Amino acid sequence: MDWQGQKLSELLMQVMLVGFAISAFVVGYSMGSFQMMLLVYAGGVILTTLVTVPNWPFFNRHPLKWLDPSEAERHPKPQQATPTPSKKKPSKTHQK
Repeated sequence: MDWQGQKLSELLMQVMLVGFAISAFVVGYSMGSFQMMLLVYAGGVILTTLVTVPNWPFFNRHPLKWLDPSEAERHPKPQQATPTPSKKKPSKTHQK
């Protein structure tokens, strides 16, 4: 799954869960059944999981192009800057 696929998957998950929550509330309220509301929402969670968790082909439309190892060896690695120790100023204590 590429970066755009992850973004799409998260967006689908949020939209589907909110949609199923609203529809579960409406069904449960209209039927007067808390159990039916939970069943509709649980079905929505399962369907959302089946749509968004597997790595479906439409989530991989923009694959990343990795650098070949031989090409990576030709380019020097960036040097890490060593942090300089900061010198703390002595605090002034006022003694009376």
